[in-house]
Amino acid sequence: MSDISKIIGNRIRIIRNDKGLSIEQLAEKADVNTTHLGRIERGKTIPRLDSIEKIVNALGITFEELFRYIQPATETSKESDTALALLINRLNSLNPAEQKEVSNLFEILFQLMKK
Repeated sequence: MSDISKIIGNRIRIIRNDKGLSIEQLAEKADVNTTHLGRIERGKTIPRLDSIEKIVNALGITFEELFRYIQPATETSKESDTALALLINRLNSLNPAEQKEVSNLFEILFQLMKK
């Protein structure tokens, strides 16, 4: 499946978890089959636009919020772009203090990698 499917699915899962919804609750609110929603979240299927619209509405977000920070991958760096997008999705789910802590950990890791 495409990298963009994985990124979008990951973003849906993060937002769903942040809102404290189970996959079953979101599926019911969005009027989407639970199995189908699970496949979307895992990036195993390409969701149709009407499914994305139902999910966005059920999450109480805008399309812009769903697609925020998602950048198209270039042909030469698809794998690294996907990894970066997944990391950005996760970081954006943290509050500013938690983001600062992660940033400090990255600094420590970068210093250790240089040795």
